[in-house]
Amino acid sequence: MRDDVDMVDVPLDRVRRYLEPGPIVLVSSACEGERDIMTLGWHTVMAFSPSLVGCVISSGNHSFELVRRSGTCVINLPTTALTAEVIGIGNSSGTELDKFDYFGLTASPATAVEAPRIAECHAHFECRLVDDSLVDRHDFFIWEVVAAQARATPAYPETLHYTGDGVFMVAGEIIDRRSQFLLQML
Repeated sequence: MRDDVDMVDVPLDRVRRYLEPGPIVLVSSACEGERDIMTLGWHTVMAFSPSLVGCVISSGNHSFELVRRSGTCVINLPTTALTAEVIGIGNSSGTELDKFDYFGLTASPATAVEAPRIAECHAHFECRLVDDSLVDRHDFFIWEVVAAQARATPAYPETLHYTGDGVFMVAGEIIDRRSQFLLQML
């Protein structure tokens, strides 16, 4: 990058456009016979082993109480094929409708948690709540992934990344530099 390119100030509420951590996911939850799905973009990998994922689930979201009471959820990875569903789920409330039925998604049983998986998604990460110390102050949940499944192909699916204001980016071209990393490790 050149240093002589003009820079402009970025409004602080727009910083997330540049720093969103990863693909949009669909979080499914269930508790005492009630189920829900929410669209989520605020998540981060926190540890590799055990596999820990942190995410912000707003206390104003219908899923908040379901995941808090049950202590479980499934983080489902949709592809661009589910763009309309991702947007629709994010713009509706589970207090008003069953999002599985309304959006034509299949709730399939998880292997290790009560919350259902979304069969149409590329991957499923079944989670148990391991740390809720930041929930009251920041709506921040820390989950341990206790079971994971993914489709064998494609290895790098087209995923959605939200930049704000209704704008999404699609995961871009794959650049494989593994050989360079291996040389550095020798």
